[in-house]
Order: sequence, then C-alpha cells, then structure tokens
Amino acid sequence: MKLPSSAWQLSPEHAARDELAADVRKGLRATPKRLPSKYFYDARGSALFEQICEQPEYYLTRVELDILQQQAASMAQVIGPGALVVEYGSGSGIKTQLLLAALEAPVAYVPIEISSSALDTSLDELAARFPDIQMLPLCADFNTTVSLPRPRREPRSVLIFFPGSTLGNFESAEALRLLKVMHAEMGPQGAALVGIDLKKDPKVLEAAYNDAAGVTAEFTLNLLHRLNRELDMDFDVEQFQHRARYNVLAGRIETHIVSRADQQVHLDGATIEFAACEKMLVEYSCKYALPEFARMAAQAGLAVHQTWTDDEQRFAIQLLRRV
Repeated sequence: MKLPSSAWQLSPEHAARDELAADVRKGLRATPKRLPSKYFYDARGSALFEQICEQPEYYLTRVELDILQQQAASMAQVIGPGALVVEYGSGSGIKTQLLLAALEAPVAYVPIEISSSALDTSLDELAARFPDIQMLPLCADFNTTVSLPRPRREPRSVLIFFPGSTLGNFESAEALRLLKVMHAEMGPQGAALVGIDLKKDPKVLEAAYNDAAGVTAEFTLNLLHRLNRELDMDFDVEQFQHRARYNVLAGRIETHIVSRADQQVHLDGATIEFAACEKMLVEYSCKYALPEFARMAAQAGLAVHQTWTDDEQRFAIQLLRRV
C-alpha cells in the first residue's frame, strides 16, 4: 500500500465566503429551497450537537458507544495491527478513544473534521492519552478530495472510521459516492468501520430529532444565525421553526426549517421570498435495514465483512472490505 506523498495542510475553519454564499444562493433559488447540512457545524453548532447527543430521546450515541465498549476488542482483532486510522467527521473523539485503545499498534490517526474548534478539542485529549500514536489532523470537508498525510511509520492497512450514522445524512446517490471514496482510500488490505441507524418505530425516530429540551431545534436554527453573521443576511430567526418528521416510504427523517409567515431575506442585494409555512430542507437522516445497506455497499464494490449491533437491533456498526 502506498500513500500519497504530497504535503498536507490545515484548511481554514470556515469555507471561503464565496463558496458559502454560492451554496446558499443556489439552495435558496431551488424549488423547494434547501441548505447544505455541513454548514451546521460552526463552533456553536458543534457544541450544540454534543448537547443533542446527551438528550434522553437521542438514543443513537448511547447505543453506538455501548456497542463500541462491548465490541471494540472484537473489532480490533478483525482489523489487525498497524492500521492508519482515518476518521471522517471526528467530532468530540469519544468513540475514537475507544477504538484507538483497542487497536493493536495503530501507526497514526488522521481526523478529517470541518470544525477546527471540535478538531482542536478532541486532538488535545487524544494526544495526551495516546502519545505513541502520531496525530495528523486535516481541517477539511471530508466530502472533498484530500491527500492523506504520510505517517512516520508505514502502515499495514488503512481503516476508515465513520461512526455516528453520518452516512445517513446523504441521499442515496451521495452515500454511494462516499462509499466509493472509502473503497479507493482504504486500499486492497484496508477496511471501513461504519455506523448506521436501523429502521424502527417512527415514534422513536421522530422523538430523537425533536427532543423535549429543544436542543435540536436550537441546533437547526443556529444555521440561520451563522448565515446572518458570515454572509450579512437578515433572517429573523424567531420567524422560523424547526421541523423533523419521518418519511416512511423514503426511510428517513427529513428536517426542515419552516417559515412562520410571509417574509423576505436578503443576500448580496438579492431578495428571497418565503411564504408562510414554506419549508426549507436542511438535512436527511436515512435509516437502513441491514440487507438494503449491504446492497448499497455492494454497488460500491464493498462487502459487509462483519456486523456488531445492540440486543434490540437499534443501531449497527459494520466492517466493510473490498469485494
């Protein structure tokens, strides 16, 4: 296995204003309107997401952590020694600690995280706990092509770590494309360890995205605060509300920001009209049955090598290898 030899650099915390403005302009001109969920994660958004994970309705993080705590040793045995661990969207790093502690002699850890504040926080803790593991952070959007940094020691394999059911935030075509990126980056001896949320009672699913404390609503609407701050927009945030509902036919939670009234917002001199009750899509959270996920992985040239799940079949962590 040969890693790219090109030098690596930390990219800026925020996308360039022109890129952000172009994405927002395109989304607000679409029918229906939509905004990319990746822009949730400024410093405030990242902190709010950590609070979401602590809400009683949000079972996903607790269940996945339980699986990792109970099965990390089994996962490490299947993965083998000397891995270069590449994590997409590293977040707080709690799950990463469990994995790195279980793995045999990992050579380096490469977190790819769009929020530099979340990256800095997790790396401080990880570097202190794992002084023998080289830390090679990349502050970037993992949806873009990046060159992996070369570690001091040659790894025996590459492990892509993608926990948290984040793959479910992509539409089917985008999720498939990302699985193909994993296929390319893992190399012939590598693997991907992917968390997926499983289909279940819609009431349980909807409660997870509509917590009683309102943290998820605050997280969603924080996107508008970010656009006001970084693009000089004029969203009246109080005139919008969070709405998350489960689409049974599509098998996904669909999160929208809904206008409470007829109103206007402005971006670089352009006026965008919102009608009362108009919905703006901001996130999908797809849920899978194990057989349908295996079929999607197969389209990317990957096979499910092993599955770990909780007793109630609420969540699964799957190890994927090249076919």
